[in-house]
Amino acid sequence: MQSKTPEKICALFNQIAPHYDQNNDIISIFTHRFIKQHVVNSIPDLPPDSQILDLCTGTGDIARLLQKRFDNAQITGADFSKEMLKIARRKHRGINFELADCLKLPFADESFDLITMSFGLRNTANYNRAMSEIKRVLKPDGIFVHLDFGKEAKFVDEIFHKIVKFIAEIQEDDSYVYLLESKNNFPPAEKLIELFAEHGLQTKLRKDYLQGIISAQYCVKTNVLHSEPDPL
Repeated sequence: MQSKTPEKICALFNQIAPHYDQNNDIISIFTHRFIKQHVVNSIPDLPPDSQILDLCTGTGDIARLLQKRFDNAQITGADFSKEMLKIARRKHRGINFELADCLKLPFADESFDLITMSFGLRNTANYNRAMSEIKRVLKPDGIFVHLDFGKEAKFVDEIFHKIVKFIAEIQEDDSYVYLLESKNNFPPAEKLIELFAEHGLQTKLRKDYLQGIISAQYCVKTNVLHSEPDPL
């Protein structure tokens, strides 16, 4: 995929939606399930009736984990793929799933106490615009949690590439080749932390998984920029 336009990315995710959950299990050898659970469990307690937004929710796995972790909160899952949301609504009851582009969110300013985003920022056409929207709809002192690939690991990358190409051949669908491109072009965690700080989201905690191949950053919306991280 040469140009990363919202239309092309949306069409790609609509296409892979029917096999998305199955392929994630195969590609990650099921480790994504345990990592997501640990990331959600590491989020600090929230006040009752908090508003939580899971961006790029896909088929709603993170949204469901958030629902279990914060059973008194109002959970909204947002994604721009209609086919992904069809699956999410079928899988998870009691969660509000909305069709939305994270570059132009249909939510009021300072609406959410917590925003999560997993494996989604790298699929946006404009990182800065996405982060501006996240900051806009996050309440003061609200928490932003980001999860995605971290540092490169040659041996693991080779295995990942072979698995993805195998899936593409078996399913006769080269859509997953885009995942290889987006992963390789995505900034490392250190650069993401700088990006978040530029948008008033101070990283308080970072958790690395699989020796840093997957990384989570826990941020707080603050007017203090470029401060040194400290524990949540």
